[in-house]
Amino acid sequence: MNEQQRIKILSDLTAIKSVNDNEQEVALYLQKLLKEHGIPSKLISYDDNRASLVAEIGNGKPVIAFSDHEDVVAAGDSWKTDPFKLTEIDGKLYGRGTSDMKSGLADIVIAMIELKENNTKLNGTVRLLASLGEEIGEYGAEQLTKEGYMDDVDALIIAEPSNTQTKDGTRILRLCYATKGSLDMQIQSKGKQAHSSLPETGNNAVQNLLDVLYKINNKIGKVNAIDPVTGKFLFNFDVISGGTQVNTIPASAKAEFNARTIKEFDNEKVKDIVNNSINELNQSDKKYHLSSKVLMQLDPVTSTKDNNLDKLIMKTTSKYFDNKFVQIGLSGITDATRYLKNKPDNFPMAIFGPGQTDLAHVSNEYIYKDFYLKFADIYKDIMKAYLK
Repeated sequence: MNEQQRIKILSDLTAIKSVNDNEQEVALYLQKLLKEHGIPSKLISYDDNRASLVAEIGNGKPVIAFSDHEDVVAAGDSWKTDPFKLTEIDGKLYGRGTSDMKSGLADIVIAMIELKENNTKLNGTVRLLASLGEEIGEYGAEQLTKEGYMDDVDALIIAEPSNTQTKDGTRILRLCYATKGSLDMQIQSKGKQAHSSLPETGNNAVQNLLDVLYKINNKIGKVNAIDPVTGKFLFNFDVISGGTQVNTIPASAKAEFNARTIKEFDNEKVKDIVNNSINELNQSDKKYHLSSKVLMQLDPVTSTKDNNLDKLIMKTTSKYFDNKFVQIGLSGITDATRYLKNKPDNFPMAIFGPGQTDLAHVSNEYIYKDFYLKFADIYKDIMKAYLK
């Protein structure tokens, strides 16, 4: 494909408003594009207007999977361009999802199409896993894993934005081989409504909630766990709600938190702190009616720094860029947490995409045009080299 054809694919994908749903339109667009070039694919339906896509070139073993998600976050405000219209300004391609991560999705598809068009011999299989719902819950990756699309995979590349830029404008290529886990929980408090002038006739659910949050916060504050690759254990209360009006003792309240977990302090240890704190208060006084539930939990992901996949990626990429190259762990989560659920810790996995990590989810999101164009060739060379 020439430059114009490559950019049109990203432009078409950017125009699809797949904001946390409606991913099926992305899947159908890619299915049609792949079919035009003789590549069969399969829609994996999840719900109305929601579907993932699986496509392959080559056959047999080994199998290298390239994964990218179809959804994007809401555009937000303060855009200087239309977020759903790809716009080029000074070598940058602006639009929602350009970095996170429709550029990676387009590059994977372009690489597969060009290999197919050139009748490139592959001693194995390249599999595209285009997932729905990564931004909220990784539901597509979970479904694809349950339905067996990772069972025979020998190596996995996630095309999430992995690069960064220093204050002086130096662009740094980053290859990520580990991520933190993530735990979302809700804490609920039940009380009894009453007039605020007669608080003794009611039971203040908000006050009771604050008591347990204070207890949890004290215990969490004593945790000083650090992973040498992904960094510190993180914990944040992010949502608190309760009551109906200012002159009424509230009958219910709830809080939600997110923890970014590491193997040194994992999801189970966080749940223990939360549930032990709740039980201590519930047993201490009949006024407490506290409970918790898990909203989402994903385990940390760790590969090995010097696996053959990472070495192959660095060797392949070096001829395209003079930029500095580093290997890191990420604080964020990706679909890898679902795909690698039953894989060993040393499974060859890399998070390596054309986008820039700090541009994900922000207004005026963009990708450098040269990175977008070169990564299609990089992915193509990785596919060929891995299946040589």
